[in-house]
Amino acid sequence: MRPDDWHLTEDVDSFLARAGDFLRSRPGRHIMQLTWAERVRKRGADAFGAVAPLFGVLERGGEVHATFYRLPPRGFGLSPLTPEQADALAARLAALGHFVPHVSADHRTATAFAEAWRRHTGATPKPRDPRLRLYRLETLTPPDPMPAGRGRVLGERDLEHVMFWCGEFARAVGEDVSISADTWADTRFADKRYTLWETPDGTPVSVAGMNPLIGGQIQVDIVYTPAHLRGRGYAAAVTTEVSRAALAAGARDVVLFADLSNPTGNALYQRLGYRTLTDWTVYDFRRDTLESPAA
Repeated sequence: MRPDDWHLTEDVDSFLARAGDFLRSRPGRHIMQLTWAERVRKRGADAFGAVAPLFGVLERGGEVHATFYRLPPRGFGLSPLTPEQADALAARLAALGHFVPHVSADHRTATAFAEAWRRHTGATPKPRDPRLRLYRLETLTPPDPMPAGRGRVLGERDLEHVMFWCGEFARAVGEDVSISADTWADTRFADKRYTLWETPDGTPVSVAGMNPLIGGQIQVDIVYTPAHLRGRGYAAAVTTEVSRAALAAGARDVVLFADLSNPTGNALYQRLGYRTLTDWTVYDFRRDTLESPAA
């Protein structure tokens, strides 16, 4: 395999025209490719910083075998790759002087690329905590009984409420993001639909969000219950509600990521009918060994 089998473009429409059918053929494993390509298509490349997004397609004999996206400063995501494919991509990007701060992919692919990037650039990869697991819904199995209360979909008039809950979630998971009325539209939280679980007296106790329908698939993202309210079934209830909403919206597949260091959350999703699709890893590359970012 030659490094120039990888075709690079900054045009998301060209990327989707070339690779869209391939990505939609296995939407679960391509969830991040589909999600970020759609965000760039809708918001425009300028919405993501001064460095243009970059997309790549591995194509041989007219057949697409793999893809990637690079979206500074949000990093670099890969579809499943063999070690040979990962090495060819690392060689191509290194030869062109491209900057890769971190890589995000299924565990085998991320590890193969991290090792290849180290060989070609001298960069030292470090696996990021927490490790993640990607789940796909098989048959939704709601908790029985459900906790007292009801789910409520949040609309445009609930924006302040939505921003508050997303801010709480971001702080809880250590996500470096500023959420306010001025910054909201540029965050990854802005294109989601949110559901609250409320107790019978109307007190909100848990929130879940879902991404738009892309390629026949919806990703549940986020699920959050304040620490002092956990253990009462609220997260299971709100995840059930948002999963039902995803199916009602026409999703053939419903997926979500879970933190592997949280056995309670993983057990909850499995009880609701989510099954493991793949483990997911992010490697950071030490900046003191990397080349300067390419323009």
